[in-house]
Order: sequence, then C-alpha cells, then structure tokens
Amino acid sequence: MAKRVYEVWKGSNKFLCGGRLIFGPDARSLLVTLLLIIVPIIIFCVFVARHLRHEFSSYNAGYAILVVAVLFTIHVLVLLFLTSSRDPGIIPRNSHPPEEEIRYESSVSGDGGKNTPSLQFPRMKEVMVNGLPVRVKYCDTCMLYRPPRCSHCSICNNCVERFDHHCPWVGQCVGLRNYRYFFLFVSSSTILCLYVFSISAFYIKVLMDHHHGTVWMAMKDSPASVILMAYCFIALWFVGGLTGFHLYLTGTNQTTYENFRYRADSRINVYNRGCLNNFLEVFCTKVKPSRNKFRAIVQEEVQLQRTPPPVIARETEPDELSGDRRPKVEDDLDIGEDLLKISQRRNIEEIDEEIRSRGSNGPPHNISESDSVLGSDHRAPTIRADARHSSWGRRSGSWDIAPEVLANSNVTESKSHVTSKEVHQ
Repeated sequence: MAKRVYEVWKGSNKFLCGGRLIFGPDARSLLVTLLLIIVPIIIFCVFVARHLRHEFSSYNAGYAILVVAVLFTIHVLVLLFLTSSRDPGIIPRNSHPPEEEIRYESSVSGDGGKNTPSLQFPRMKEVMVNGLPVRVKYCDTCMLYRPPRCSHCSICNNCVERFDHHCPWVGQCVGLRNYRYFFLFVSSSTILCLYVFSISAFYIKVLMDHHHGTVWMAMKDSPASVILMAYCFIALWFVGGLTGFHLYLTGTNQTTYENFRYRADSRINVYNRGCLNNFLEVFCTKVKPSRNKFRAIVQEEVQLQRTPPPVIARETEPDELSGDRRPKVEDDLDIGEDLLKISQRRNIEEIDEEIRSRGSNGPPHNISESDSVLGSDHRAPTIRADARHSSWGRRSGSWDIAPEVLANSNVTESKSHVTSKEVHQ
C-alpha cells in the first residue's frame, strides 16, 4: 500500500487527522497551556461573573460579563489552535544535494599520485535583498541553501521560513505562516487577563458596597476573586511582556532569532520598510500556501520532483537469467580483460553446441570444465554488440526481457539438466 508524505516525514513533527494537522514534537505542552487558560475562566464564570448578572438592572446587562468572558476565551483558543496545528513555513527537504552548486575538485592521493575527484559545497553564498547582499547558509540536513531569514529548528528538525522561535507553550515553531496568529494569541491572552483581573476587582468593590465592610471582609467573602487577581497579575508579566516585545519586533521588522543573534552586531536591517509598512506586511498580507502536501502519495511526489539518475549497470547474458553459472562475456570487462581477447571469442551458439556434444558423446563435464572452455583465449568469432543488445529487448529505457531471451534461457536450463543427469548416471 502506498504511503503518504506525512507517514514518511523525516522531521520530528506529529500529525493528526490523516496529515491535516501538524504539530511539533512537544505538542503535549499544549495540554498545560489549555489548562492555564480554561481552568481560570471556569473559576471566573462560576464564582465571579455569575454573581454579577443582576448588578446592572438595565436590560440585564450583567449577563454581558459572562458572555464576553466565554466568547473571548473561545477566540483565544482558536488562535492557539491556528498557531500550533498548521505548517509554520517548513521548506521541503531535497532528496539529493543541489547539483548546480557542486564543485568537483581533484585531490592527489598519497599512494600513486592519482587524482581523485571530491565534492566541494560552498558553505555560504550571497543573495541580494532590497539591493543589499545577504549571506545564506547551506543546510546539511535538508540539503538546500536556506532562503533569507530561514533557520533550521533543532527541535522540529526542519528549515522554517522567517523563523522566529520555537515556542514550547504552543508546541510548534513560529514562522512565516503562523506568526500573525501567534502574535494575536499572545496579545489576546493579555487582554483576557486584563479583563478577568478588572472584573474580579470590580466584584470585590461590589461586595464592599453591599456589606458596608472593608476590603479584607470582601476578599474573605470571595477568595476566588483574590486568587484570580493574583493569577492574572503574574500572567500579565509573561504574556504582557511578550506582547510588548513582539510589538517592537513587528515595528522594526525583526524576528526573535535575529534580535538575539545579531543584537551585538551593528548591522543594517535590510528588511525594515518603516513602522507602518512593517505592520501591514505582518497583518495585512496574504498568508502563503504551504509548500508541503502532507497527504500526497509518496510515489507521485518522487516522480514529479525528481527524475531518477541514470543507472549504470553491467549487462547480463541470457545464461545468467537461467541460473547457469558459466562465465559471461561482460565479466571480462569487470576484471579488466583485454578487448582484443573479447573480439576473438567464438559465438555463444557454437559454445552451446560444443557443450551439448560433449554432454552426449564425450565424457561428462562438470561446471568447472565448461568454465575452462569458455575461459579459453584462442577463439576466433566475435560476439556482435547488436545481437547482445537486442537480446535484452530494451526500448526507451525499459528493462523488460524480450520473449526470445526467455526461450533461450529455457533451452539453457534443459541442457544443464541433461548434463547433470548424465553426470549422475
């Protein structure tokens, strides 16, 4: 049964729904992220928002607090799903090195002073981006030159376009195709934390007004509000700080990888197009389609993407197909026989007749004796190349065996059977 691309994928990714969803190798961390989002919201809806339904008399506006919390949580979860379950911009691997970049250089061996060719790959080359040269590296794992802003993720084991970083909280690389969803997820989580914190503080204020007590008495009446406020305050340091940092990166058109790697280098950012254009590039451009067809059949991709290299194989004679262990003419080429000796060998039909005559009239000959007959060097007739070529019946690169060859092989098998029978007698 033919396999699909995702079933033989060489990266460390995990696939679900028949290759429709792709996750990183640490996809289990998504469960922790989901718990950190869903559990506080459930506590908020049960112990805080539910008690505020009737605090606003006009049109039961208190229900809006509960509805907004639920809908905005679903919004955050959808953004998390879009970030972690889609192709971040993986560049397909090459099945062989780029031939146009191979340099053949001769190196002198130490034994006989012979030149042996060696393959040399330039590790880096320059490409032009916005009129300025940018160096790109060769990836030994993916066997390709990485496009600008591309990097190889050691966790997912893939080259990712516009690689930002690998986020363990979403269990996926953040790259060209999911960066905007990652940014929206982080910023929406920040807004959700602010919302829960604000409503919990408001509920504390409502309890103080109803019971005419102090803030400590209100906190004692609703410990869930205190826990939610503390939780949101701590979470804001993470998601809020991450949102601010990525606002800076988006405004300057940088990635997290570039910022940390080239922070000390005073190099020009060739990708910076101005703050407004940088934001438009991230949020208002069309998301490029994936370069990978994870559900495609592997055989189809091989035929479309790569033409198999020509096979250089030794031709075999019909005797070899029939199981006869006599030496073949082409064996002489393998051991370096002189071409003049090959041209002096007799025709294969005469050799078969000689073996038949010796098997019927003369003393029985074993396989080694027939080897000596065929291995003799003083034979006159030559074997025509066109006859040997036609015996294979090749047409347009086909390796199918012609019917006449099968007939000859059957004859050879019957001869060898008679010979062995006479030997037993």
